[in-house]
Amino acid sequence: MNKVIQMLLVLTSIGIISGGLLAVISEWADPLIAANQKAATEAAIFRVQPEGKSYKQIENVGFELYKVINEKNEDAGFALVYDGNGFSGKIRLIAGLSEDLSNISAIEILDQIETPGLGTKITEEPFTSQFLKLETNPKIEWIKGAEPTKPNEIQTITGATISSKAVVAILNDGISRLKKLRDSGGLK
Repeated sequence: MNKVIQMLLVLTSIGIISGGLLAVISEWADPLIAANQKAATEAAIFRVQPEGKSYKQIENVGFELYKVINEKNEDAGFALVYDGNGFSGKIRLIAGLSEDLSNISAIEILDQIETPGLGTKITEEPFTSQFLKLETNPKIEWIKGAEPTKPNEIQTITGATISSKAVVAILNDGISRLKKLRDSGGLK
């Protein structure tokens, strides 16, 4: 009986010390993770809006949105950061959109945990290049196993159809919310 109590005390002590150390490490690492994520997002803004020279975040819209400004100090469009469910978990992406929200200039996948070798192809060429100058009206569509024939259509990745369709669904949802915001006068 004495041995059992001694073992419980040792295990409890180890648990308390381990939990405390994890809390301290997490408190130390969280600001660094946030700073790195902010830097990665900032760099991605200029990759999806190559004409952009500066940006400002649009606050209080319910999602992450940036107004991008070109070198002539004119509006170049938007950078929309949006996420949704993929096959294995959340997919977080950024899309460059024209000022009138009718075209995508480029997309980049910021975070994903899709199946290595299949679903992760959503981060690579030629999948991402399909979104260059893609029209968003009436919405982005996908097709499987054939070349796109419409200006608002992309081809899914063979073997990663769910991940491909998830990217399209995330974009359509984000762009739809952005258009509603614009139509209600909330993009001033």
